[in-house]
Amino acid sequence: MTMTDASTLTFLVAVMAAVIGYLLGSIPFGLILTRMAGLGDVRKIGSGNIGATNVLRTGNKKLAAATLLLDAFKATAAVVLARALWGYEAGLIAGFFAFLGHLFPVWLGFKGGKGVATYIGMLLGANAWMVLVFAAVWLGMAKIFKISSLAALVATAVVPVVLLAMGDFNTALVMTLMTAISWIKHKDNIKRLLAGTESKIGQKG
Repeated sequence: MTMTDASTLTFLVAVMAAVIGYLLGSIPFGLILTRMAGLGDVRKIGSGNIGATNVLRTGNKKLAAATLLLDAFKATAAVVLARALWGYEAGLIAGFFAFLGHLFPVWLGFKGGKGVATYIGMLLGANAWMVLVFAAVWLGMAKIFKISSLAALVATAVVPVVLLAMGDFNTALVMTLMTAISWIKHKDNIKRLLAGTESKIGQKG
């Protein structure tokens, strides 16, 4: 292959980055870990979600923590790998598709998690300092309101604004898209928040 057609190469690189990101992101660690631990199908308990929050409903905190870390690091791995191969923009594409892969894994009928851990993992790979911003906002909101979903929603809203203020426009654009998708995936949580019925941290059910 020659370097004569830059637009085609750019398109091919974007596709390869997207495929790598999606495949990494679509690994359902929550489902895999709970089955390996003999806890059955995590999709049949609680919210039916494959993420760490629902894994925690099995009563296994270590398994939930492992799910959280793996769901985050699969996005980080996608960003780092694609960036090493093709540059920063390819890393952003890979991270974005890792996020989509987690939310819509083809192996599970496109029914995945809500993506908060993978969102954080994307930040870690793209702009590690922003993880501190996310964490600070999340912790602050969680301390005040004791509601995990609200803390996550506010944190994801703040991240693109801070990135934009920093002049990191490309990352801000990608994170804005991810924030919008995350909010859509949290639509039921938002309805409960508006109704005042959303569960608080430490509250069962």
